[in-house]
Amino acid sequence: MQETLLKQLNEKNERLIAMVIERAKRDFPEDIAIIGLSGSFATGDFHEKSDLDLIIINNTGNGWNISAGFILEDVGYDIYCTPWDTRIEPQSRLESPMVSCLTNMKILYSAKPEDLEKLQAYQRQALDELAKPVGPASLERALPYINNAKQFYVDAMLADDIGPVRYAAGKLSFEVMNAINCLNNNCFQHGYRRYLEELRPLTFVPDGFEKTYMDIVNARSVDEIRSAALALLKGAVTLYAQMDSELVEHPVPTYDNLKGTYEELWCNLRNKVINSTRTKDKSYAFLTAVNGQEFLDEMLLYKGTPRFDVMKHFSAEHLESFRDRFMEIMDEYLEEYKKVGREVERYDSFEELYCAYMGC
Repeated sequence: MQETLLKQLNEKNERLIAMVIERAKRDFPEDIAIIGLSGSFATGDFHEKSDLDLIIINNTGNGWNISAGFILEDVGYDIYCTPWDTRIEPQSRLESPMVSCLTNMKILYSAKPEDLEKLQAYQRQALDELAKPVGPASLERALPYINNAKQFYVDAMLADDIGPVRYAAGKLSFEVMNAINCLNNNCFQHGYRRYLEELRPLTFVPDGFEKTYMDIVNARSVDEIRSAALALLKGAVTLYAQMDSELVEHPVPTYDNLKGTYEELWCNLRNKVINSTRTKDKSYAFLTAVNGQEFLDEMLLYKGTPRFDVMKHFSAEHLESFRDRFMEIMDEYLEEYKKVGREVERYDSFEELYCAYMGC
């Protein structure tokens, strides 16, 4: 960039910054805590039409009144507030894709020393989190983005016109990129013009990620967009599952954590399976199977039991076969009880139950 143009940009920015600080001091001395600089002018990655990214942290709702949107010399500016609780705190916990807005913020103004100390504490917290190795917390932060990406895939499937489908796939792409950052305990340092550049060197990236993403960008039809979006989503889900199996210590069945689970399986599902198949009520049997699968999946997640595939065995045309296989699954679950030395709480009479329950 020419030296003259650079000087002009810097002078304009200095005047804008001084204007906003003057307004904060004059009209919002108790409402505006911090004014900082982020974005391209903080990183040096700007061009002649770059806007000024000011981070204005407000202490009160009245601070929002400093906000303004305007166009100056063919450049648009958006002066807005960043609350402590909804923006700064989540960034300090790495719950935002733009954590660098906090960690790399250049402080231009602080109303009080305690405001600056508060900000610096949040900055240290974010930097400490970023310095940690990839682990379970990284996966925990990535999961909401992956779930959001799944929802956008649903949106892409439900839309008919290419515009909404492409938009949903684009939002899915953003979510996957944010998930990749979380899986690497990383954050974007620049705007999305540099996203691919920043993601390339990371350790944990889905196979074929960049090509699959560009397939979305280059897609010319609804079917092409949906196909590429599904591939991008599957890549992220597969990577997450691989990292989860390697980095997260999952529960294992124990005498204590299995307590009552077989009895609950019997209580909530066994007789429903028998009744629905006996009466040949296909809907009842199907919904019972779904609930059974949900329960057993929860046992896998929280108790560490094996995975039991109930739905694989459901058939509306062969309900008796489904019933028999479900009973076999219950027997297999009972084996988990036996492995940890737990007996089923079963009583042949009320008197026997009463004595056991009341501690006779």
